Amino acid sequence: MSRTHHPDPELAHRLSRRGMLGVAAGATVAALLGTAAPAQAAAATEAATAGKGRGRPVLPPGRLGIQLYSLRDKVSTLGFAPVFAELEKYGYDEVEFAGYTQGSAGPITLAQLKRLARNHGLTPIGSHVGYYSDDPNAYTFAQNLDKVLDDAQALGLKHIGTASGPFRYGTTVDAMKRAAEEFNTYGSAARARGMKFYQHNHSEEFAFASDKPHVRLYDVLLRETDPGLVYLEMDIFWAYVAQFRFSKRPDGTPAPFEPLDYVLRRPNRYPLFHVKDGESDPSNPFGYRMVDVGDGDIDYQKFISAVTRLKGHRLAHHWQAEHDNPTESFTFARRSSEHLHALREKC
Repeated sequence: MSRTHHPDPELAHRLSRRGMLGVAAGATVAALLGTAAPAQAAAATEAATAGKGRGRPVLPPGRLGIQLYSLRDKVSTLGFAPVFAELEKYGYDEVEFAGYTQGSAGPITLAQLKRLARNHGLTPIGSHVGYYSDDPNAYTFAQNLDKVLDDAQALGLKHIGTASGPFRYGTTVDAMKRAAEEFNTYGSAARARGMKFYQHNHSEEFAFASDKPHVRLYDVLLRETDPGLVYLEMDIFWAYVAQFRFSKRPDGTPAPFEPLDYVLRRPNRYPLFHVKDGESDPSNPFGYRMVDVGDGDIDYQKFISAVTRLKGHRLAHHWQAEHDNPTESFTFARRSSEHLHALREKC
């Protein structure tokens, strides 16, 4: 796919400290290489801007996706077609859905949506659907499992999951076990159709059980779900927020953890990731302020490299860029792709 770089008049105002230093370095290299061939100068400038130098790309080929929730403003006003056209320009390979409607752009069938993605070189890789609702007709796993799976199958999805927390029955150990049992049911139904069911975390999953404050809820979820039926999509930003919030038990005793370690111990359970960035801010109750990918302090060179270096795992995972509320969603999508494609492994 071609990658088009559009001018961004807001870029100077929105770069982090790291980004501003990179732009300065890139400008210096461009000046020094003024007599070089245009292609060589452009490549050198990009490498300096990224600050990563030479080496194998960190991002595996064909595995960059985006969670369309980040582009919901564009989908609802422009429709999927213009959005997919932009994503193709930016070098995306996959999309993860957060709904199948396009607002004022008018109705679209699942067959049309699948074909539209394919026409723009995009593979629909997953979708977020609600876990449960009090409405018996709600489009959730608990209320309409068959319909949810029918639609996922029609789109050709390999994964179908939820971003809802596993707190349907509360925050006790037994409550987590009950949710895990239901997740196993959904996973079994998905596997029967050739798909993987997954759950996407926020930070609260890493909190401690209300009845057993020495037990981390996420550990119960991992233990009680069948690894052959239930998979995890780690939202890396929220996992690091959880590290900030829940590295001490309620009684104040230390309980440190490293999000990457969860993955390295169980890489087969994490087919999907949300690549979302944050700038460290201890004054914030979450410890981070969400920013565009590449503008924050989460070391994605280290994180992605560590996972893809595992034997047999170079192409086993899918990396979905996301920002809950980007300042300008197309700008976020473009810059995220540029940053992640520019990352290089350390030699």
